[in-house]
Amino acid sequence: MFEVNGICYGDDQTVIPEVARVKPCYGKMLLLTFSNGERKMFDTTTLNGSVFEPLKDDTVFNSVTVTDGIVNWFDGEIDIAPETIYLKSYKYETT
Repeated sequence: MFEVNGICYGDDQTVIPEVARVKPCYGKMLLLTFSNGERKMFDTTTLNGSVFEPLKDDTVFNSVTVTDGIVNWFDGEIDIAPETIYLKSYKYETT
């Protein structure tokens, strides 16, 4: 539990780093580089809801950008919450 500005929260206070770079990859995966230097992979096929349907189109998917640390498409019309993309992505290590 933690408190911010007089409001108590039940979860742990986790600092989520911002996305610094994103690269679209095969299989609708995103290669992410975070502000803390971590590199992770995120599977966009796990995203639910009609808002994410356009990402099935390769042209749309490949137009991914980062704005203010947030992964998005169509100038922010479609985005992924920073907490989701960080916590549900997998460590990426090159050999």
